[in-house]
Amino acid sequence: MNWRLTGRYMVSVIIVTIITVFINLFGFMIWLVLQASSQHSEENTPETFTRSFEQYITFSDQGITVKKEGQQALKQQNAWVQILDENGQDVYHIRAPKGLKDKYTPLEIVNLHKYKDKQLLSTIYAGGKKVKGKEYSYFIGFKNPSLGKYLFSFDTKDLVTRFNIGTIILLSIDAIIALIIGYLFSRQLTKPLGRVIHGIQRLANGDYTTNLPTKGMYKDVFYNVNHLSEQLASSKKEKDKLEQMREEWISHISHDIKTPLASIQGYAEIIKDPNYPLSGHEIRHYARIIENKSLYIKDVMEDLNLTSRLKNNDVMLNKELVNIVSLLRETLIDILNDSRYADQLIELQTNVEKLMLNLDAILIRRAVTNLILNALVHNDHDVQIVVQIEQKEQTHVTIKDNGKGIEEEELEKVFDRYYRGTNTGVTHAGSGLGMAIAKDIIQKHGGDITISSTLGKGTTIDIQLPS
Repeated sequence: MNWRLTGRYMVSVIIVTIITVFINLFGFMIWLVLQASSQHSEENTPETFTRSFEQYITFSDQGITVKKEGQQALKQQNAWVQILDENGQDVYHIRAPKGLKDKYTPLEIVNLHKYKDKQLLSTIYAGGKKVKGKEYSYFIGFKNPSLGKYLFSFDTKDLVTRFNIGTIILLSIDAIIALIIGYLFSRQLTKPLGRVIHGIQRLANGDYTTNLPTKGMYKDVFYNVNHLSEQLASSKKEKDKLEQMREEWISHISHDIKTPLASIQGYAEIIKDPNYPLSGHEIRHYARIIENKSLYIKDVMEDLNLTSRLKNNDVMLNKELVNIVSLLRETLIDILNDSRYADQLIELQTNVEKLMLNLDAILIRRAVTNLILNALVHNDHDVQIVVQIEQKEQTHVTIKDNGKGIEEEELEKVFDRYYRGTNTGVTHAGSGLGMAIAKDIIQKHGGDITISSTLGKGTTIDIQLPS
């Protein structure tokens, strides 16, 4: 995988490099052509000046002269001029340096045109003018020491051959350089990606200890991989914790169900056995025990079914306008009518007698019952419970007790499925799903539920229902 990525990056870099080289060569050639064109188009170059100087040369019966404009131009160019006839004889000169000859042979004329004259300290250019059928030539010498002129000859075929060889060598060198740079660049790009791929593979294999250095051009990618690793590690920890709680819950619930089943089985066998002559009072007593144990198992099964349906969003609310005050009063009466809680102190406080809400009465009753029973079984027998109703932006139902309170580390778990508080009495048995079911019911109605507690002072549960 790493070599595949490296190869792709190398190919892209090489292509970019080659295209860049050709663009540079093409641009350089265009620049040379433009430079040459611009030089030829400039009027102040020595060649142009020499070719155009003939306009200043005049011929008359009195002889050959140079106009004042031409003399001024020579002065500005720091140059001199010498005019020769067809035989190479000097017929006119102005601003001529020392050592200037009066007559030149054809070879001398050619040499003066080709090379810089060291004796005259001038770079010489030649021009010509035809007057009345006679050819006159002239030299213009520039006394500029920085000005040079060199002529060279070449074989076109040899030049083309050398150019092709040079081009091949140049392209070969460029290709080698491109390979080296491309490889180094690709390694810099793909090495971090290799670390990312390795880290993701570790995450896929369940290793959530990945910690990549968050630096370089891929630092955002590294940060997100690290964040994903932390999230997965946290989720795994929570999952393991929930799984442990679930296993403990299964163990407890199995024990809680076995105990009433054993009672049911035992009393049923006694009633069935003819060797045990039972009175009608004893039979009714044993039947009542069997009924209570059966109802307990039924409640546990209903909790299991309801929490599963709430978790899977499989519960349809049968909403209707209900007087929440009457509903809560009836709920408290039902709890106090239970012989187990008949002498408990449970009070309803409200400043209104009618508060209509659109809700599922059966489920809200179930939620409130679970919360109150939870307060009863997790506290001492003399605990006092107050249920308050208050109308604000939302309807608040508050359940307060003055019991033992809940430790802070347990406070976050009370609404978790399968969690049983440490204050649960040893004689208490139940599904351990009551608080989770209550929260799911409230949230199903679009409300919310919060809990606060202080050790030794009690616990407050606040239910917010939409008005």
